[in-house]
Amino acid sequence: MTTNQWWRSAVIYQVYPRSFKSSGGPVGDLRGITEKLDYIASVGVDAVWLSPFFRSPQNDHGYDVSDYRDVDPLFGTLADAEAMIARANELGLKIIVDLVPNHTSNEHPWFQEALHAAPGSPARERYWFRDGRGESGELPPTDWESVFGGPAWTRVDDGQWYLHLFDTSQPDLNWENPEVREEFESILRFWLDRGVAGFRVDVAHGLMKDPALPDWRHQWAMVTGQEENDIPPAPMWDRDAVHEIYRSWRPILDEYGAMMCAEAWVIDDARRSLYVRGDEFHQCFNFSFLASPWTAEDLRSTIRRSYEVNRKVGAPTTWVLSNHDVVRIASRLGLEQTGKGPNGIYAHDPQPDLELGVKRARAAHLLMLALPGSAYLYNGEELGLPEHTALPDSARQDPTFFRTKGLEAGRDGCRIPLPWASTEPGAGFSPDGQTWLPQPEGWAEYAVDRQDDDPESYLNFMRAALANRSRFAMAEATIHDESSEGVLDYRVGDVRVITCFDDEAPVPQGWRVLLSSSPVTDTIGPDTTVWLTSGR
Repeated sequence: MTTNQWWRSAVIYQVYPRSFKSSGGPVGDLRGITEKLDYIASVGVDAVWLSPFFRSPQNDHGYDVSDYRDVDPLFGTLADAEAMIARANELGLKIIVDLVPNHTSNEHPWFQEALHAAPGSPARERYWFRDGRGESGELPPTDWESVFGGPAWTRVDDGQWYLHLFDTSQPDLNWENPEVREEFESILRFWLDRGVAGFRVDVAHGLMKDPALPDWRHQWAMVTGQEENDIPPAPMWDRDAVHEIYRSWRPILDEYGAMMCAEAWVIDDARRSLYVRGDEFHQCFNFSFLASPWTAEDLRSTIRRSYEVNRKVGAPTTWVLSNHDVVRIASRLGLEQTGKGPNGIYAHDPQPDLELGVKRARAAHLLMLALPGSAYLYNGEELGLPEHTALPDSARQDPTFFRTKGLEAGRDGCRIPLPWASTEPGAGFSPDGQTWLPQPEGWAEYAVDRQDDDPESYLNFMRAALANRSRFAMAEATIHDESSEGVLDYRVGDVRVITCFDDEAPVPQGWRVLLSSSPVTDTIGPDTTVWLTSGR
């Protein structure tokens, strides 16, 4: 891997701090993460991306930031963060932090200042404060809806309204304002000076809004690039002007030899590739791959198109199957309809076929890790963890659940605290067994200590995949597509990668199995991926 462009082929492990490991109490923390960095290194990844641990009232579990330069006491101290970064570097792991530039917390000093300032004041110009419509301004300025449900505008005491594309506690920043831009450039340097290797940028496609604030009249979604021809471009997503911001950030990143990855939910692959032009982001999550149905045709089309558009801008493709916002892959692929899946699963919903889901997830992971480019793994993905589909409503904490009045279960089911020790309370998540979300029955079966020494475990399967990915330099290899109907067949450097779906296929003559997601004899069965070598 080229040292100064490590991100082009890296495998990056996402840590959701609340749910990873606690050094005391029911919520995971930075000391718990530091304690388990050796484990992360043992999986075979190159870097760690942490979801937000900044000071926050935690209304959206850290994605509502009140101080970007400090650690929330829930997770520890700034000294704990610096110790974690230092230990990671000792282990050869790079640390990537989560930057939230679309909005702040309503407890951020800027927003508190704005609430106490007059309409039209400089303090309010940092956000989107506007007068309402109607005879006395009693109606929101636009018809926009929040991603979390309900209107995207909230009225304050003096009658004006402020924009929040997410929760009411997350007011959107006005990136037309030079003061906002200067502040975030300073925040970048603050963390780069402390040794982080880069940033994952939250809602990267949402920072610039149409200043005319037109009505949109369409059902809200975080995704832009709707396929319906009669829907005009969203006035709040993926506007061309957003790229100016990232072009201004890139020289700062280059100065430190650091990287940044875009969370840009943009369906159109060509428009998404614009975020990874040579003077903008280094990576952009390939959500088309994550959302692809489990069929040879859909995945082949997604893979081909992804390489096609990214090659035009000289960028690697960044593969991903799971994160803290979607149903876990081992459950998602066990649903009747595969793809991005629902926003959470209730106990009364159709339940995943877990045996089938796990089998397909192993095949999907082996396919993803064979593809040249970079890849992200969500904590617990390497253990084959399923979604918690029987979480009681009384335990739910995701604002989506509350703002949709229970219409959507929300994301809590993929954020359950990890199991570390099968015989300890709380599966070893915390010293006294406390967990901020209840773990499902049978969670201890997935514990690290139980999988560690089992050669057939999901964990050791993933370790083998990552080791062979590195051994054969697959992430930097050239890929050739030799697929046939119903079967994916790729040459990735010296490795042949075959994925079967509904049907089986023979192991090609002259090739031997290097690694397989399910047992293989002379035939590759359905829902199976194999890596083969010619023996040369």
